[in-house]
Amino acid sequence: MISIVNISLGFGGRDLFKSVSFRIGAHDRIGLVGSNGAGKSTLLKTLLREVTPDSGEVAMAKYVSVGYLPQEGMHASGRTLYSEVESVFGDVLTLKRDLDQVHERMAEVDHESEEFAELLEIYGELQHKLEDSEAFRMKAKIEKVLMGLGFSESDFTRETDEFSGGWQMRIALAKLLLMQPSLLLLDEPTNHLDLDSLRWLEEYLRGYEGSIMIVSHDRRFLDTMTSRTFEISLGNLTVYPGNYSYYEKAKEERKEHVRAARINQQQQIKQTEQFIERFRYKATKARQVQSRIKQLEKLDLIELEDEEEDIHFRFPAAPPGGRSVLELRGVRKSYGSTTVFTGVDLDIDRGDHIAFVGVNGAGKSTLSRIIAGVEPFDGGTRTVGHNIVVSYFAQHQADELNPEHEVLQTVDEVATGDIRKRLRTLLGSFLFRGDDVFKKVRVLSGGEKSRLALAKMLLQPANFIIMDEPTNHLDMKSKSVLQEALGNFEGSFVIVSHDRDFLDPIVNKVMEFKQGSVRAYPGNVSEYIVRTQRAGAERPSGKATNEKSSPGGSRERKRLEAEQRQKRSSLTRPLQKKIEQVEKAIEQKEARKRELEHMMAGPDFYRDGENVREVNQQYRTIERELADEYFRWNELTKELERLKTDAE
Repeated sequence: MISIVNISLGFGGRDLFKSVSFRIGAHDRIGLVGSNGAGKSTLLKTLLREVTPDSGEVAMAKYVSVGYLPQEGMHASGRTLYSEVESVFGDVLTLKRDLDQVHERMAEVDHESEEFAELLEIYGELQHKLEDSEAFRMKAKIEKVLMGLGFSESDFTRETDEFSGGWQMRIALAKLLLMQPSLLLLDEPTNHLDLDSLRWLEEYLRGYEGSIMIVSHDRRFLDTMTSRTFEISLGNLTVYPGNYSYYEKAKEERKEHVRAARINQQQQIKQTEQFIERFRYKATKARQVQSRIKQLEKLDLIELEDEEEDIHFRFPAAPPGGRSVLELRGVRKSYGSTTVFTGVDLDIDRGDHIAFVGVNGAGKSTLSRIIAGVEPFDGGTRTVGHNIVVSYFAQHQADELNPEHEVLQTVDEVATGDIRKRLRTLLGSFLFRGDDVFKKVRVLSGGEKSRLALAKMLLQPANFIIMDEPTNHLDMKSKSVLQEALGNFEGSFVIVSHDRDFLDPIVNKVMEFKQGSVRAYPGNVSEYIVRTQRAGAERPSGKATNEKSSPGGSRERKRLEAEQRQKRSSLTRPLQKKIEQVEKAIEQKEARKRELEHMMAGPDFYRDGENVREVNQQYRTIERELADEYFRWNELTKELERLKTDAE
């Protein structure tokens, strides 16, 4: 469908891509990963043809369309929500307008005239075109997508200007899903979705006909949605035939091989250089010396990826608090005529690690602000426990940073103890690296300010922490640092988040916000989802089933089942044979790959420069072939599943 052939691109004297090649098939599910600045966004823009590579080619079939959801910068205005989303069906709307105009004209002219006959013919043609375009399904499609993404029916007539940034992203996503491009490029699509919308999106994308490439820091989302992983590092792109968890494991194994190969190569280089120095001026060894010099010049040096220092952060010690951290009794909150919740009772005790979940607009952020003491409420009481020190993080915290302070200065003024010696390392884990720590706050982007505000909050002593969407602007490494710190935190915390992979290991209670009420569930988010799904499944459906059947009915059912099995087998047997052939090819190529890796790790491997080049070439070839075979296997197994479903 799309082929990238040997593209190279440099910025500011640095190679972003060096002869990068890959292919995107018709039904691919790809996760695009790499450190910040590695070139992920540039690669997406290259696929969009917004960036032209210095060399190489982006080959795309004429029928292929590409749709892109950026992280930010989307703002729809001037129309209602429904009209804005409906605009993606421009051809259908034009047909409808043409049909209405013809209909109006037909009412004006003589029914016996030649013009009426022509209008009748045109009307019929337009009707056929409208039917072919499935215009009758347009309204249902729009409503399905909008409501799946969390909009209510009452939102359809609201002006798009009324919606905030997170909802603007959902509007853009809704339009993109309805356009159904051949390739969907999604850059952090989960950032502004609540748990229900995220689950709906996962289900929708599973049935999406086109290909999808996702940039995301939501590990669970990547694991669920992707079957291939493209990693950009040091100007190269490596394809891994699996999801993010597979990629992590395979990458570590690959790095071990590369480390071993580099150690052997460096030893060989050292020995060669010693030989050259020792015999450089000896006439009898001149030919051998020259041969070794040429060998070194031709050698492809093995590069190691930059590895970040592991950081294990602990919250500063805070004074011990009482058993009861906070109590709410009969709390009411409204904004004008809109009631957010009434009569909320809530007890937070020492050691409670709580996740707030629910659809956007249900009141999660509002209640977290009330708990933090920064939001007034209309009725009820809020009681803070003995010696409780509250620390609160929300997106607007970034606005309270001193714009004239430097990044390092901002955290240094609140840090105490041994952590002060490691502030640059801590900032590095929150994506402030090198000279970034000396930037003024006023020049930082919104995401950078948010990360800095979070780092600053973490350095302040507290025994009760409230966080509203703390992971939105964090990468995998930063989230891991925060997750580990919260896992070791001895106090209590409340987190508003939809990131299940982040929440599951650290929370022991879930608060569900629904229809103006708050309900507590013990356990983590995955356990909450299972429990609520089971409760939904156990509700009576109103349909009665008769389990008993006559002996004759039983024989007939068995005959039909046998025919169904025979039909399914005849359809699937040829595909299963193809899958077995591909699996055998994969097994053989994996064995050959292991042989080559064993050779490359050998102590004498790098003595023969010609052999090194040949083996490296074979290794690169076998990696490409393996990626192709895994792609074929993936496509065949998907086709097999489709056939089985159709035959049932």
